Amino acid sequence: MGKHLSDRDIDKVVGVLDGWRDELTWELLCSACHSVIGTTPVRQTLYRIERIRHAYLAAKERVRHSAGNLPIPASLRIAAERIARLESENQRLKREQAALLHQFVVWQYNAHVKGLTNVDLNRALPTIDRGKTEVD
Repeated sequence: MGKHLSDRDIDKVVGVLDGWRDELTWELLCSACHSVIGTTPVRQTLYRIERIRHAYLAAKERVRHSAGNLPIPASLRIAAERIARLESENQRLKREQAALLHQFVVWQYNAHVKGLTNVDLNRALPTIDRGKTEVD
């Protein structure tokens, strides 16, 4: 059975995909994960996580459309790779933000339909008494 990935592991895997420049397959990604998260997850584990799946597809598309790279000095190549990684990360974050905004609109509509007011929606979360357990 595949390991469940923490949010931190997911961020690391997505970061790997943001910087990916070579041929990309699920197997290569699984192998690359070992050095980043300390374990080699199976393809199904990675595919199941929406953020990783979308980052994978974006990286795959980017690799597919990348032109033949011209030889450039190492310092420029490093800077170009960093810029490309940051641009990829920026595009991924824009897609994630758009998805979250869409989710918010759905929640907003559903709250309106249920008759919830701004007071109801902005009520503070209850404090948690870590020393007390509730028994139902």
